[in-house]
Amino acid sequence: MLINELLGIRYPIFQGAMANIATAEFAAAVSNCGGLGIIATGAMDEVQTRAAIKKCKQLTKQPFGVNVMLMNPHTEAIMQVIIEEKVAVVTTGAGNPGPYIEGLKASGCKVFPVVASVALARRLAKSGVDGLIAEGGESGGHVGETTTMSLVPQVVNAVSIPVIAAGGIASGKQLNAALSLGAVGVQVGTCLLVSEECPIHENYKKAVLRAKDLDSVVTGRNAGAPVRILKNQMAIQYLKLEHENAPKEELEKLTLGGLRKAVFDGDVKHGSVMMGQVAGMCKEIRPLKDIFASLIQESQEEIITLNEKVKGLIYAE
Repeated sequence: MLINELLGIRYPIFQGAMANIATAEFAAAVSNCGGLGIIATGAMDEVQTRAAIKKCKQLTKQPFGVNVMLMNPHTEAIMQVIIEEKVAVVTTGAGNPGPYIEGLKASGCKVFPVVASVALARRLAKSGVDGLIAEGGESGGHVGETTTMSLVPQVVNAVSIPVIAAGGIASGKQLNAALSLGAVGVQVGTCLLVSEECPIHENYKKAVLRAKDLDSVVTGRNAGAPVRILKNQMAIQYLKLEHENAPKEELEKLTLGGLRKAVFDGDVKHGSVMMGQVAGMCKEIRPLKDIFASLIQESQEEIITLNEKVKGLIYAE
């Protein structure tokens, strides 16, 4: 069973919870187009979270989710709001949602933590979560070290709950690859940055459209907080300082407010322009409904082609 059947949505596609981007309006637009829209609450408190959930409910009658970064000091209050509002799905990052699982599930919510390692996947699976999002290092934003191609099948083999694949997915072929690895759905982010509905600055969208395969880099490895972003002036300076073992305070000063600069001000030279390695595949701005439809159509067409290729796996003498 794919994740869309489990959740009652049209497509087996989660929208990535991109900070400052995944608003109530954007999440609702995704859900209305058949995916699972997800509100990002990493920069919110409980009051803002409740307002966002209520706004999303006004804009869509379809299921949607809320992402909670567990390092947020308002996490406990945010979780209580989610329980009270009976949100369909919660995704989590940067911590263990264990203390909140019983309450969330009692409210009817399904819990899908993001994992970047098999060890974490095993630990969280034992805590009673409903599924996992195995995210490879190809993703934009905060990343792990293991690639999607390597991580997903190992997580699938390690647990007995549904696994969503994330990282490096922007086409029907990549969707099929994820399903072949054992995933029951995918989470996408970068390919949605160039949707008409995405609320980022036009300069940010143009930066994604211009990006090539090698135009993203990972910063923050020395600090234990790796983040994949556009290789711009700020990123190059950051990597230079990181190589020189600059103090943490100097690095933090360079990136302070960087994502907001990119998202709201359109500063793609000094801002933190988060994007995954598949940015090089994103070449036009389209409505969300077209992006999702093309993913599914290509997936179906490629399955037919793949079936023909598979016949050649065994050479008939």
